[in-house]
Amino acid sequence: MTLRTPPRTPRRAARPTRTALAAVLGLGLLAACGGGDGRDRDGTITLDYLSLAWQKESVATNKALVKRWNDSHSKVKIRYVQGSWDNVHDQLLTSFEGGEAPDIIHDAADDLTDFAHGGYLADLSDLLPKRLRDGIPKESWSTTTYQGGVWGVPILHEPRVLIANTKLLRSSGVRVPTVREPWTWREFEGVARKLTADRNGDGRTDRYGVAWGMSEPVSQSVNLSRSTGGEIIGRERTDDGPKNRVRYGPRESAVAETINRQVNKDRSAPRSSLGMQGSDTLPGFFAGRYAMVPLNFSFRQQVLQQAPDGFEWSVLPMPAGEGPDGLAQGVSPQTLSVAEDSDHKQAAADFVAYLSRPDHLAELAKGDWILPTGTEALRDPALNTRKHGWKTGADLARKLRPAPVLGVRGYPEWSDKIATPAFQRYYRGDIDLAALRSALVGDGNRVLNRYQR
Repeated sequence: MTLRTPPRTPRRAARPTRTALAAVLGLGLLAACGGGDGRDRDGTITLDYLSLAWQKESVATNKALVKRWNDSHSKVKIRYVQGSWDNVHDQLLTSFEGGEAPDIIHDAADDLTDFAHGGYLADLSDLLPKRLRDGIPKESWSTTTYQGGVWGVPILHEPRVLIANTKLLRSSGVRVPTVREPWTWREFEGVARKLTADRNGDGRTDRYGVAWGMSEPVSQSVNLSRSTGGEIIGRERTDDGPKNRVRYGPRESAVAETINRQVNKDRSAPRSSLGMQGSDTLPGFFAGRYAMVPLNFSFRQQVLQQAPDGFEWSVLPMPAGEGPDGLAQGVSPQTLSVAEDSDHKQAAADFVAYLSRPDHLAELAKGDWILPTGTEALRDPALNTRKHGWKTGADLARKLRPAPVLGVRGYPEWSDKIATPAFQRYYRGDIDLAALRSALVGDGNRVLNRYQR
């Protein structure tokens, strides 16, 4: 019997919200997918490609690649379907259950676990060409490979970086970090204190060294703990065999403790930013209220578009922990998958391989302002220029590691119901580290156990 995945609490958008109308249209388009075997009267196959591209450049790039395919293929045509990152999990679940799923699915690696377990995705192990399998590092393939199958092609990913006010850094005299010589987390704390100031002399802080946007704290807290050797969710041996277990020792908590000190002790980070999403911190950054903001790499485009005339900004690596993997970060790549119910899996996989060609991956990365997973694509000169910090991102690419939550059933419930409120309370100073650990580990393992029986 095929197991079916129960609905879960909807996640917040992985990208900035487009509009409510776009979300509705995305759902309507999903419902229009599928039906029949996609074959026209003349024998031409038409496959639906659900794209979650949202930036203007990215949408244009995706549509251009679809057109190029259609212009060069007479028997297999692709129909572009515009989706939205908003509630995509629940929209896809509805389409899977209704037998109306698109043939080719653009999503993220952390969304594939439940779908693979439910039997909704095709195993791509024998459907992809060898050159594609060889062109993407094993580290990236591990983000979509579990339960003995390959459930998606990891195509794009991005590090978290510090966007900094260049003039403030220069005037403060602090050492500017590079990927080769990054700040340590302790050094970063000192820099943030030095950049914090009372500019009006009235005894109130009106410039903070850093602003942490923590409305969605889990992915940052989990993925940045990689830099200090942490693995918040990992496999452990038990009497009943290997199981996923939450752990929260000193290596897992080091980054969270740093953020807590900056907000509640040093006052080098404002408490008011904790409820913000990443883009919410940009007005204060442009106004000089925040000297640095940790953001995903793709936010550089918004910074470029929204920064006032004459505003100088720099892209810096996040601080590093001790050891050779000190710049490591967890990531959940964007993926391309094929629906199990598709009547033309090989043709759909061929289009996935087409989008995943090195030259096409480079185009998609530039359109989305992030990085391709493919080794050859990452060497594209446009992705290695120092302009707008591309070089910093490319240098960080080899430091990216699979998020420790990938392939973990029960993670969405742990994240939404336990970890998010616990981290938010801890960063506000409402609970101490012991209480945070108790919630994450004690309550968390009870949740994960329900999915491992």
